[in-house]
Amino acid sequence: MAGAKDKTRFLREGLFAKYVVSLVGLVVFVLAVNGAMETWISYRATKTQLTDGLEDKAQGAARRIEQSISELERQISWVTRASQDTLEKRRADYAALLHQVSVVNQLFQLNGEGREVLRVSRQSTTTGSNADLSRDMRFTDTVARGVSYAPAWFVERTPMMSISVAHSGFNAGVTVAEIDLNFLSDFLSDTQVGKAAFAYVVDPRGRVLATSSKGPDVGKDLSKLPQVAAAIAPGRAPDTSGTDFNGHAVMSAASTVPKLGWNVMFEQPTTQALMPIRDQLVRIALLIGMGLLVAILAGTLLARRMIIPITALRDGAHKLGEGDFSHRIDVHTSDELEDLAGQFNRMADQIQETYSNLETKVDERTRDLAQSINELKVLEEVGRAVASSLDLNAVLPTIAARAIEITHADAVLIYGYDAATRRFHLVEAGGIDRSADGAHVTIDEGENILSDAAGSGEPIALADLDQAAGQPLRDVAVDAGFHSVLVVPLVDQQGTLGSLVVLRRASGEFAASIIGLMRTFANQAVLAMRNARLFTEVDHKGRELAAANETVRAQADKLREQTEQLKDWNKSLEERVETQLGEIERIRKLERFLAPQVAQLIASSDSPEGLLTSQRREVTVVFCDLRGFTAFTEATEPEEAMNVLREYHAALGTLIFKYEGTLDKYAGDGVMILFNAPIQFEDHTKRAVKMAVEMRDTIGPLTERWRNRGHSLGFGIGIALGYATLGQVGFEQRLEYAAIGSVTNLASRLCGEAKPNQIVVSRRVYGIVEPWVEARALDDLQLKGFNHPVLAMEILNWREEVENVVDAAAAARRRG
Repeated sequence: MAGAKDKTRFLREGLFAKYVVSLVGLVVFVLAVNGAMETWISYRATKTQLTDGLEDKAQGAARRIEQSISELERQISWVTRASQDTLEKRRADYAALLHQVSVVNQLFQLNGEGREVLRVSRQSTTTGSNADLSRDMRFTDTVARGVSYAPAWFVERTPMMSISVAHSGFNAGVTVAEIDLNFLSDFLSDTQVGKAAFAYVVDPRGRVLATSSKGPDVGKDLSKLPQVAAAIAPGRAPDTSGTDFNGHAVMSAASTVPKLGWNVMFEQPTTQALMPIRDQLVRIALLIGMGLLVAILAGTLLARRMIIPITALRDGAHKLGEGDFSHRIDVHTSDELEDLAGQFNRMADQIQETYSNLETKVDERTRDLAQSINELKVLEEVGRAVASSLDLNAVLPTIAARAIEITHADAVLIYGYDAATRRFHLVEAGGIDRSADGAHVTIDEGENILSDAAGSGEPIALADLDQAAGQPLRDVAVDAGFHSVLVVPLVDQQGTLGSLVVLRRASGEFAASIIGLMRTFANQAVLAMRNARLFTEVDHKGRELAAANETVRAQADKLREQTEQLKDWNKSLEERVETQLGEIERIRKLERFLAPQVAQLIASSDSPEGLLTSQRREVTVVFCDLRGFTAFTEATEPEEAMNVLREYHAALGTLIFKYEGTLDKYAGDGVMILFNAPIQFEDHTKRAVKMAVEMRDTIGPLTERWRNRGHSLGFGIGIALGYATLGQVGFEQRLEYAAIGSVTNLASRLCGEAKPNQIVVSRRVYGIVEPWVEARALDDLQLKGFNHPVLAMEILNWREEVENVVDAAAAARRRG
């Protein structure tokens, strides 16, 4: 009894503590969240305000420093004027600048070659030292830009820099002024920085050039500080927080002096900047403490008022659990607890009333459960029989016997349905002689109870067979002493398989549980019958598959033979492709110096070497080049000259291949073409002259485009006819087809005599093409290398109509 009281006291105190802690926790949570939000908002606002203020001060100081440096540059540029053309005048200007600008320590002048000619400081003046500063960046950068700022350096912890200004005029020299940077600290006084903050200026290497009274020492390297590293790093945004030179956390702002690459840093210790936030946190802590006291008091009062009725409810539930259904809970709180006590009392009444009938119901349920267990065992046995065998002769007797056992029937018949004959055949019988003849052995589909059940898919029960006239089963069943029947169809999604018939000697309705159980037996019978049919079909398909496998094997052997034949064909095809590739490569090599038609002819010839052997033959030689090309290459960039040659060669190459000429060689703008070698043409001279006319008409527009680009170039052509020695020249790795003879020299000399856009031919050439051209005679030409004057003609144009008439006449003669 004492243990129960201790447990009750523990539970009561635990519930009391939960209520108090929950209420106190809720109050503290609300106050803490509110305080945290206010603190965070105040922190963000304070930090933003301080950062913006520091940034404004840093930008203002940077602007003032930049303006001061610009003013120094302007004052230094005053002493670089060109009117001071003597050292004495320049020295006077330097002395005046030193007197006027105290931050300038000394000035020195470098001549146009970078040598020092004058140095003036407040203590001395030096002339003619001739020190070589030509490689000094103060000289080289100033000459390139006009003004340069040298990086800062330190002389006994004094920051220095130099400003160099170029003199006006060509190669006039440079004035270099050395500046004492101590004046930068004037821009960082306490009145400008503030009482709590400090400021300093760092060069691109992070060294301190100037500082406020509370800042770091001048010359100290602060490049390792995170905010300084961010400020001097190119392309990186400045940090708003970091650590100072003493390792304390600070809020920081930076501004760059663009001309010099310096950074002005304004910083304030974080402890001082966030002083208002600490005060606010103290106020929040006091408020949370007061709220905690109030919540504890309120939680204690509320918990005590709730614990008393809850304890009464718990005690009443405990007694109900022990079986004391006469106990009632007395709670009067006018709230949900009182409603809960009323529900407990009503539940006790219902339990007391139900308990008296419980034993009877338990007996009934026990009998039903035993029956269900027996049914499950029977179903399990039938299921095992169906699963273990595909033989209907072994499965169906088990189903019939177990159906009689579980339904307490007197006989069970199982019919199979033959869709081909549309009949029901008796395949299994239990409780009745299966071998007896009668109308029940084979039943035609039609107006009978088996067909009706199969059509509807639902079981049909007849309580009295004496009243069922016209049924094939009636006479046999009545004669055997049966008076009631239950027919369950054996159907599935694929159709009707038969029927399960249950017969009883006694008349009366079949219970719904019996009908449901017979449905299950019918499903087992369907499964067995369907499995048997599937096994038969699978066995038949297996035999067909074996036959098909033999056919496939024979086809595979035939396919293997065809594959071997295909391999032989592929090998032969590869050899033919390799031969063709060799021919293509051979043609490609020939096309380097022959027209495609000629190269193809040589490649297809049975003895191509015979076409290229040395021999003497009459040929027409065309020589052409650009007028003024040598002067053009001397005055033009090589890239532009190459562009002109590419356009020129592309235009000529198309026409050479069109008229089937042989490109002998080209050197720069000079090009020589052979006709009638190595392939012979009856009209080789006509081809050459017609090609030359088309070349002139094609290159003419090109020369106009070149003239628009500022290039004065003309195009000249010389054509000669004569005998030459033809063959290969060169060495094993490089062979060319060439013509040697005076005819080539004559064509070259005629080309040299041709004026821009002029075609000059020998009289012999003109005599052959006279019917097709318009020409005019030229004065006899004295050509280098020829002892006698050469008679020449200028081809003006080609007469297409004459060519057509002559070609038609020649065709007529050939037909005649």
